[in-house]
Amino acid sequence: MTIEEIYRYLSKKRGKLSYAIPKKWVAPWFSGRRKEYNNVIVVDPYEYYSTILEKILKGAREGVDYSKSYSEIYGVKEPSWIKTAHIYAMFVRSSLSYNHKGFGRFEEIDIFGYRESGTFLKAIGLFPYLKMLGVDTIYLLPVSKYSDLFKKGEVGSPYAVKNPKKIDDRYHDPILEDFSVEEEFKAFVEAAHVMGFRVLLDFIPRTAARDSDLILDHPEWFYWIDVEEIRSYAPPEVPGVGFKIPSEDDLEYIYSLDSVREHLKKFRRNPKEIDPQRWENFVKRVDKNNFLPELVKEFGVITPPGFSDWINDPQPTWDDVTFLRLFLDHPKASKRFLNNDQPPYVLFDVIKASLFPGERENEVLWEYISSIIPYYQKEFGIDGVRLDMGHALPRRLEKMIMDRAREIDPAFVFIAEELDISRAEHSKKSGYDAIIGNSWWMMPRVPDKAYEFYQVVAPKMKIPYLASSETPDTPRIKAREYGEKLKKLIPFLMAFAPNGILFTNSGQEIGEVQPLNLGLDNTDEGKTVLPPSDEFYAKLGFFDHYAFHWNEPDDEVLSFLRNLSMIRGMYIDLITEGEYKPVWLDWQDGKTANASYWGNGRAVIIVANLDMHPRSVKIHLYNTRGGEIKVERMRIWTEKGWERVEAKNEWTEVFMEEFGFALVELFFREV
Repeated sequence: MTIEEIYRYLSKKRGKLSYAIPKKWVAPWFSGRRKEYNNVIVVDPYEYYSTILEKILKGAREGVDYSKSYSEIYGVKEPSWIKTAHIYAMFVRSSLSYNHKGFGRFEEIDIFGYRESGTFLKAIGLFPYLKMLGVDTIYLLPVSKYSDLFKKGEVGSPYAVKNPKKIDDRYHDPILEDFSVEEEFKAFVEAAHVMGFRVLLDFIPRTAARDSDLILDHPEWFYWIDVEEIRSYAPPEVPGVGFKIPSEDDLEYIYSLDSVREHLKKFRRNPKEIDPQRWENFVKRVDKNNFLPELVKEFGVITPPGFSDWINDPQPTWDDVTFLRLFLDHPKASKRFLNNDQPPYVLFDVIKASLFPGERENEVLWEYISSIIPYYQKEFGIDGVRLDMGHALPRRLEKMIMDRAREIDPAFVFIAEELDISRAEHSKKSGYDAIIGNSWWMMPRVPDKAYEFYQVVAPKMKIPYLASSETPDTPRIKAREYGEKLKKLIPFLMAFAPNGILFTNSGQEIGEVQPLNLGLDNTDEGKTVLPPSDEFYAKLGFFDHYAFHWNEPDDEVLSFLRNLSMIRGMYIDLITEGEYKPVWLDWQDGKTANASYWGNGRAVIIVANLDMHPRSVKIHLYNTRGGEIKVERMRIWTEKGWERVEAKNEWTEVFMEEFGFALVELFFREV
């Protein structure tokens, strides 16, 4: 195994006590040399990581190939495992960033040669910590090679994918000077599988970096505009229709607009088609790593920025990415509105290829796109993906992507980037195993939306969703209104939500308040949550170097989430396989969220106060169960711990502080 090779390499080296790490990262069983101050421990990095790897390797079974998927290793044949998962979302660059020199300000590479931004080696070092949190699935934001061009901040976005089949070199750890970043990622997945973690990746099939490596071989896979039009390039306004996904009925009006006609005039043929011989000469001589500026000078065209498929979306263009050309002709529904000589173009209908396909599939591109996930399966053994913008893909391409992955691993999981819960059933029929959903939006809006989600939306979901208090794209739960209370209340409810998959966003567990991105439910002011004196004030991890505040963790929320995960684990079979029933209370004003799960003489009842005032509620057991029962024993768990209570057959009463909550466990028999 690659992880063994890295362990042998590290174990033969010794360094100085000069590598500072957060105390939270350090496993309690680490007994190597150290210096300690405040929440920082200084170690020899070679000794530290070799000790971690040695411990992981002791859990490996002889003869098992851990570079295969977790399901292949253990003979799992279908993807229902995702229902019981506890997912931890990690953006390696930010989640594992830390000032290792222990003084001064953050640097990508510091004076000692340590990489202070995240690496796969550091991610492996976090595994004991994640195990303590009760995590069993690690979801990585994109790890593929990303672009430095058209950056929105200090560093490129991981979603500006320059080469989908290469791992970004910035995740390489200089400590491992004899290893490639691909080997380090392989070791990461192997170590994860040994530790009992599955690994999910973000997969981006619809867009690419505007200087994608694919351009030199396939310029016809991209759209092109006259470079002189780039400054004014933006989605055209469509007055009178509001903010919406276009329908076929809208097309005649859209294409009649002067703004749309002007937009279409900006587009040009691809440079190979403009002058094949010049293109051939250009490809032979150009710097393959930095070719776009020369291409612009030579041919006068450039790849256009992406934008939303919603009409009149107020968000700006996506300047670091461009769309892939999925069809070799224009959308069938739009052709009659176009001139015969119209070059390939981008508009709302073109982007939404699932609704507005062309007739000539770009077969070579589709073959390439559908080969990317199998590459990561065969080379690294990943266990699933979140499919970015899958809702916009042509159905046949979407199915190709899924089928080819499941031919290799029938338990491979696909999570849809679907936030619209009304389309949950559609996602299930399309072959997805889960969706993102919108719990991150509804649950922090207490009491009304939180109550609606928990009592009405979640129980009716036709497919599992990510039960999340926050995501990498949203505000942090602790930064919301009433955040100091919600940081426990919402994770509690998510841990026991009907049809939910528990989701922890990296940094949530230590009380981070700064979002990684402003993509959902946020404004530009959302990036200024930190005080101006903070080193990372106004920085966004998606686009800037950013390090979590590991030295000032919120120990209260960390301890709570650790205990919560353990409690959830005690009832996971009941939650996922038991009979769900809403709880019958003596009174209800829309401010007591509730759920219960019953099966095999055991039940768990969840109640939570969505109000800022304390309340007592009487739980009617007969009415909740739907028949008489004999309660043999009962106990209640709150954040203060367990309390044994009198076993009553008909009802029990629970007191909750403002935004408080309780779990009632009972053993019973039917009467």
